[in-house]
Amino acid sequence: MKEYNKKLIFEDGSVYMGYGFGADKEAVCEIVFNTSMAGYQEIISDPSYTDQAIVMSYPLIGNYGITDEDYESKLLNLGALIVREVNDYPSNFRYTRTLSELLEEGGVPGIYGVDTRKLVRSIRDIGSRKVLITSADTSVTEGIEKLKNTELRKDQVARCSSKKKWYSRTSNHIFNVVAIDCGMKLNIVKELNKHGCNVTVVPYNTKSDEILSMKPDGVFISNGPGDPEDVTQVIDTLKELRGKLPLFGICLGHQLIALSYGAKTYKLKFGHRGGNHPVKDIRTGKIEITSQNHSYAVDEGSLEGTGLTATHINLLDNTIEGLQSESDRVFSVQYHPESAPGPQDSKYLFDRFIDNMKAARLEANGGKKNA
Repeated sequence: MKEYNKKLIFEDGSVYMGYGFGADKEAVCEIVFNTSMAGYQEIISDPSYTDQAIVMSYPLIGNYGITDEDYESKLLNLGALIVREVNDYPSNFRYTRTLSELLEEGGVPGIYGVDTRKLVRSIRDIGSRKVLITSADTSVTEGIEKLKNTELRKDQVARCSSKKKWYSRTSNHIFNVVAIDCGMKLNIVKELNKHGCNVTVVPYNTKSDEILSMKPDGVFISNGPGDPEDVTQVIDTLKELRGKLPLFGICLGHQLIALSYGAKTYKLKFGHRGGNHPVKDIRTGKIEITSQNHSYAVDEGSLEGTGLTATHINLLDNTIEGLQSESDRVFSVQYHPESAPGPQDSKYLFDRFIDNMKAARLEANGGKKNA
């Protein structure tokens, strides 16, 4: 057995040994786990994981390599990747590089050979927290000191949002949508294009008057990393947009819509991450299997008096998974209906956004409000 060359150190002094791959560097991150059995490329390229060390509960990662068409973002913003076994000899005719090569190019440290079953159970029992990925010869005392002296950043959205406006057009489009980029997955843009929408993607701090000047049929608010209460620019923008245009939010966008109406959010013990979360549509009773990636939830008790009503709940912990203001044509979900790969149960939400834009257009043209 070869000698370990990397380790994980926690503030309580616990240590997990392993072997390095990807970038050879030290990092302090928030540790989280993901229960997905496939889609590691989409996971590590999802900007919602900015600064986080992801533990993959599925034991074998890297076996189909990395393909150029499957990125959610071309920037790797995750803090680190932790796996049981890494396979750097992919069997896939589409692959263009290995997982190790991608992490090395992106400056992301990886560690394999870790007891991920024990580690995931630790996160589940104790919660998400800071971890140091470091050399095997770093002492526990030194590691704990580094953890105590390192503050996790709060500017994730500013760093992973697009820096300028960009466009994604489709042939024979029906609607024009402005998407506020808080760390958006590219599959969301592709899904809007499939539904006949030209999409103008704007930075997170774009003002409401600039968005209105584009004369969109609707506004989409994307997923993204970090604490929603830190993204005050988007909250203020949504306060000014609600009731003027149909709004649709996913994940962080869901939380930001809630905050803009006066509701509150709170941090979950270890979040929801993976493609196997059951969610119930309160209105229809239908159960959807959903793909999720978030650390925060909307406080159900804070909804009273906001004008928002809950539409979906998580059947694992009864957290709020969907909200709406029917009068404002605003709705949001905590999960990812565009999930790729992942369950396809929730694609109907894009149709609902389309229906809201149709109704708003008919009303503006003198048609019936609910036509």
